[in-house]
Amino acid sequence: MLHLIVIGLLGLTAPAFALDDEPAYRLVVLGDSLSAGFGLSDNEALPARLDQALAARGLAQVIVLNAGVSGDTTAGGLARFDFSVGPDADGVVIALGANDALQGQPPARTRANLAAMIDLARARNLDIVLAGMQAPVNMGVEYRAQFDAIYPDLSQAEDIALYPFLLGPVILRPELLQRDGLHPTAEGVELMAAPLADFIATALFGLPLREVTP
Repeated sequence: MLHLIVIGLLGLTAPAFALDDEPAYRLVVLGDSLSAGFGLSDNEALPARLDQALAARGLAQVIVLNAGVSGDTTAGGLARFDFSVGPDADGVVIALGANDALQGQPPARTRANLAAMIDLARARNLDIVLAGMQAPVNMGVEYRAQFDAIYPDLSQAEDIALYPFLLGPVILRPELLQRDGLHPTAEGVELMAAPLADFIATALFGLPLREVTP
């Protein structure tokens, strides 16, 4: 269903990218265990699957780099931003915040950390995709409302591409989650990578939105 949401969330100007003659485009996924591939092999992790999915969409020049650290929070991502998003990076997917919610950290702090990462990316002229997160249901209605609003609010305020919810394709399908009920299986990661690749292909490279099986 996420690929149907994308159309209404774009309205952004895609950067120039000539697929036939440009050198490699390095896209860094800055995240936590959902990006690092907790419980999976390196080639089963989300960045590896995203790399394959983008190639299947005609974006073989895009090299997706895994900068996921299990257990990381937005504060950790901010602290290591320049180290993890190397000088050769062209774009960054900011996929952090899940651990902030699990720890019950103040939403205002999470928002400030994400905004600071966006500022760092902007200062380096990086293309930016913000991957939305949602607070667990056991955190209470008020906390969830405040936390879940961080991502669409930042997307609008900063005029950056928002991918609605990274775990959207698997969160309601327990058979696609590992025993901890939090991390996707290898099959679940594949299902996460496909709509994310569609979103990135459209938001960053201006390709027509289409559903393709990698």
